[in-house]
Amino acid sequence: MLDHGQAPPLTSEPRKAAHPLLRRKPVEQLVAEGGQGEGGALKRSLTMWQLTMISIGATLGTGIFVVLGEAAPKAGPAVTISFIIAGLTALFSALSYAELAGSVPVSGSSYSYAYATMGELVAWICGWCLILEYGVSVAAVAVGWGQYLNEFLDGTIGVTIPESVSAPLGEGGYINLPALVVVLLAMVFLMRGAKESARINSIMVGVKIVTLLLFIGIGFMGIKSGNYSNFNPLGRDGITAAAGTLFFSYIGFDAASTAGEEAKNPKRDLPRAIMLSLLIVTVLYVLVAFVAVGAMPWQDFEGTEAALAQIMTNVTGHSYWGVVLAAGAVVAIASVVFAVLYGQTRILFAMSRDGLVPKAFGKVNARTGVPRANVVIVGLFCGLLAATIPLGKLADATSIGTLFAFGLVNVAVIILRFTRPDMPRTFKVSLFPLTPVLGFLACGWVMWSLDAVTWQVFGGWMAVGLVIYFLYGIRRSRLATAEPTTTEPAAAEK
Repeated sequence: MLDHGQAPPLTSEPRKAAHPLLRRKPVEQLVAEGGQGEGGALKRSLTMWQLTMISIGATLGTGIFVVLGEAAPKAGPAVTISFIIAGLTALFSALSYAELAGSVPVSGSSYSYAYATMGELVAWICGWCLILEYGVSVAAVAVGWGQYLNEFLDGTIGVTIPESVSAPLGEGGYINLPALVVVLLAMVFLMRGAKESARINSIMVGVKIVTLLLFIGIGFMGIKSGNYSNFNPLGRDGITAAAGTLFFSYIGFDAASTAGEEAKNPKRDLPRAIMLSLLIVTVLYVLVAFVAVGAMPWQDFEGTEAALAQIMTNVTGHSYWGVVLAAGAVVAIASVVFAVLYGQTRILFAMSRDGLVPKAFGKVNARTGVPRANVVIVGLFCGLLAATIPLGKLADATSIGTLFAFGLVNVAVIILRFTRPDMPRTFKVSLFPLTPVLGFLACGWVMWSLDAVTWQVFGGWMAVGLVIYFLYGIRRSRLATAEPTTTEPAAAEK
């Protein structure tokens, strides 16, 4: 019951106004509910710089430290072009993200944008893809962390973690213990609160940028022109196949949009953070890839773990530099796990507030402003996934889910421009509607380049998601039940 002086909660249109699968949540309602969870609220504490560091932290690292070793054998030296293609594909979608983040500054990212424009079913599908993007990429990134940890340990104390406990089933081991450990460490740090987490993340991002600049400087001295002589040995198909794999490297630039309810000035800062982070990451990726394939024949990348550390050792003739690179990679990849895990918890927070996933994911600790149960559940799930599944399968599955979600964001921009042309926007996509149309087509093109197994995994994931929605979400949606989206402070988690 409401007090007579209390304003009623925002509710959706009557249920008869739209088919359940098409019911939409108005932009004003999304924004008004921002930050509110079960018994508490997220705290607005993040600056534009910290938002940029979250996006860089979620993006920069794995693609260049780990996935480069898988992509180079697919494209040869032309893997540099693959990075550019993947970056341009991400850019079109980044422009759409920037417009929507400035207009709808909430934690749900593309899930919330789809809810406001295309209806609940499409929003659920997008959210389910984001769970694949963020949750599974945490696990995939964590798998690569153990490779560089072993390189670091070998160079410093002369020991490595036994393969039986540092590789999953199917790759010579039983469990990837380092991958599990790094996810659990990220989980513990995220319990401290958004502001404290952002400080830790900024330090780690600074370390990995310095590490990559060091690699570029030293690796440049080892470039041999002969390594570029047959620049595109595997043709166009090789370039596009590598681009599909490398798109995984750009996952995370949208992480700032998941912090929409914890940013101090989201309408101004979110678009800037998204674009700045993508620019910094793309420049570093292309430079590092160019130097790497120039310093080591592309054929030697296949089956090579910790390729950049090996290049540093080969160029200088001293294992010390390889150890330095490995130490930087350990920090770099840990920061990706940290930032992406943060994004996953905020996506589930928004979906919980809408009633599409259980309330536990939206319960906020009143003291720290953190959805603690959410963080623990996601951390344990991702840690288990990282400990048992090989990297390659995870990376490709994550890419296809991300591409699908990005495609929907481009569609959402077009719909919102036509349905709400007068809505205030702090950033606008240029060359509209050409840019979002190109973004949508680019996502489809890269998706098409992925192999049949990846599509089968994606199809299975979507099928499971639809079953969950029709058995759970469609009836428990707060637009269906007209249930308020917040609870009284007395119910806050202690």
